[in-house]
Amino acid sequence: MEKKKLETLVGLLNGLPFNQMIIFVNKVDRAKMLSKLLNDKEYSTICTHRDLPTATRIDNYDEFKKNNKRIMVATDLFGRGIDIERVNVVINFDMPETKETYMHRVGRAGRFETRGFAISFIATNEDKQILDDIQ
Repeated sequence: MEKKKLETLVGLLNGLPFNQMIIFVNKVDRAKMLSKLLNDKEYSTICTHRDLPTATRIDNYDEFKKNNKRIMVATDLFGRGIDIERVNVVINFDMPETKETYMHRVGRAGRFETRGFAISFIATNEDKQILDDIQ
């Protein structure tokens, strides 16, 4: 896991007021790793991705929706059709591969006529190109 990105994320978690947050990554192994790293740093996270059994994904979704966990680390599996009222921050720890996926991800924040915002980590030339396409 990239040290600078992780340090920046921890800084945001320490200084950013939020109700609930979704942190998106592009791969299952990165979701598992980031969730473990954050839990090891005593940030109570929950994780969801395609390798989890359906029952576990549903349980994790319910825990998050009930606000029992404030931070969800997720792959794009969680990027569509998820409406959780308290999510006001989305972080693209990994930039999505397309602008359409970006729109689905950031659309998870600010639902139900509340304010929300997104933060995207731009670490590579490919990330910058996706950002340029979005803008």
